[in-house]
Amino acid sequence: MEVVGSAGGKQRSKLLVIGASSLGTVFEWYDFYLYGLLATVISVQFFSGVNETTGFIFALAAFAAGFAVRPFGALVFGRLGDLVGRKYTFLVTMGIMGLSTFLVGVLPSYAAIGVAAPILLVILRLLQGLALGGEYGGAATYVAEHAPPGKRGLYTSFIQTTATLGLFAALLVVIGTRLALGEEAFADWGWRIPFLVSILLLAVSLWIRMQLEESPVFAAMKAEGTTSKAPLREAFGEWSNLKIVLVALFGAVAGQAVVWYAGQFYALFFLEKTLKVDGATANVLMAIALALATPAFVFFGWLSDKIGRKPIILTGCALAVLTYFPLFGALTQAANPSMAQAQVQSPVVAYADPDRCSVQFDPIGKNRFDGSGCDVAKSFLAKAGVPYSNAEIAGAQAGIRIGDLDIAAPVAETLTPEVRAAAIAAFQAEAKAALAAAGYPEKADTAAMNKPLVVAILTILVLYVTMVYGPIAALLVEMFPARIRYSSMSLPYHIGNGWFGGFLPTTSFAIVAATGDIYAGLWYPIVIALVTIVVGLIFLREPRDPD
Repeated sequence: MEVVGSAGGKQRSKLLVIGASSLGTVFEWYDFYLYGLLATVISVQFFSGVNETTGFIFALAAFAAGFAVRPFGALVFGRLGDLVGRKYTFLVTMGIMGLSTFLVGVLPSYAAIGVAAPILLVILRLLQGLALGGEYGGAATYVAEHAPPGKRGLYTSFIQTTATLGLFAALLVVIGTRLALGEEAFADWGWRIPFLVSILLLAVSLWIRMQLEESPVFAAMKAEGTTSKAPLREAFGEWSNLKIVLVALFGAVAGQAVVWYAGQFYALFFLEKTLKVDGATANVLMAIALALATPAFVFFGWLSDKIGRKPIILTGCALAVLTYFPLFGALTQAANPSMAQAQVQSPVVAYADPDRCSVQFDPIGKNRFDGSGCDVAKSFLAKAGVPYSNAEIAGAQAGIRIGDLDIAAPVAETLTPEVRAAAIAAFQAEAKAALAAAGYPEKADTAAMNKPLVVAILTILVLYVTMVYGPIAALLVEMFPARIRYSSMSLPYHIGNGWFGGFLPTTSFAIVAATGDIYAGLWYPIVIALVTIVVGLIFLREPRDPD
């Protein structure tokens, strides 16, 4: 959409395209990520019928459900975008997203309507995922098709900032609501306010997007009659294009996705759930890091116009692989020094016969983990959020060792229900007292926290995000022909970010719950990023500013 006339008019037109497309996408990300920020509160409101650890993982799983359907949204709306146009498709996706988010704010809790509450919550998350599956590809394609040659990385980098800006906006609203109401009122009912606000953002977003005209590239194809009649078949049914889709997925997007979600969401959950930093403080620290690092999206988008997209994305993945373990270890030292010191001075070991141990995650949600002494010991440690290592000793009575102190777990399977309950309560009380004596805190002490160091570490993690995410839109739009671009780029993007990235918090925390090692969940993003580095180096070809 270029305005005929002065150079100033053309410049204003380009700014309108970037601004309107970006602002609307910011609001969509705000809607989508509110749930992730409030996972801890939502686990209490909608999954209170299961044990605490399982409830939190279920809440993360419902968070991931929105990501699971994103590729299907990419197929549905990508096809529409290639058939009827970019503009009207992302108007539809925005309406679905805004209404679904608003309805989460009025949804009754588990206490009010029972199991129907989490079911309805998951349905709304699925609708959000479908909408987002169609939004991003449309916005990125729309802006790229307006960009002049040599500046696609710069132009599309503004779209890349929208996910982080949406998260930032959500953080500000959540922080403001928490401070205004207090933690008790916020946990009870105030958490609904950020969801309800989305209806206002929806109205503003729709009005802004209505000011835009269709992409000039699509308008030209439509006028010439060269638009695709079967975009899905052309995009995924023909090997010449499908192989490029696969290279884009495994050689760029999968690694980008896990670095994105590890650096912004997993880091936030790690602070709050593992390091026991209170939610308000964790949100503020992450918001500061996002504010500091977000301009780097534009920098790396601009840089990709100069030196290429591929080297920047793969370098970001490599830095994540090499530094995640030391960075998260340093984050523990800075955010909860008492826990870090207790881990060194009085490490916790769960010892048991491995044949008597269950995995500490129950997909049914009703396992109390009291069937054996091993289950009792590990369930207590998982619920308390205490990091531990495992010692497998055949035939041994289960228990936990805190420093030099051994506490035997009750042989639960041999006891009557009444005696078992009393024995478990006694074991938990003794273990809790021992942990306190060893210096393991129930909550992180904000006064002892090295907040500048926490912000610095979080900023580094977000800078990795800007490296992999800033150039990705320009890379994807340049890899595919215009007639099937919306469909072709949307599917690998949303499989990567919806499945590889979206399931990262759930998968990583389940690994932590199963192993007791608070850093074990980092293996998931590290392995995926390694795969992307290898595939990208071998198969990914750098597009050279194609027409």
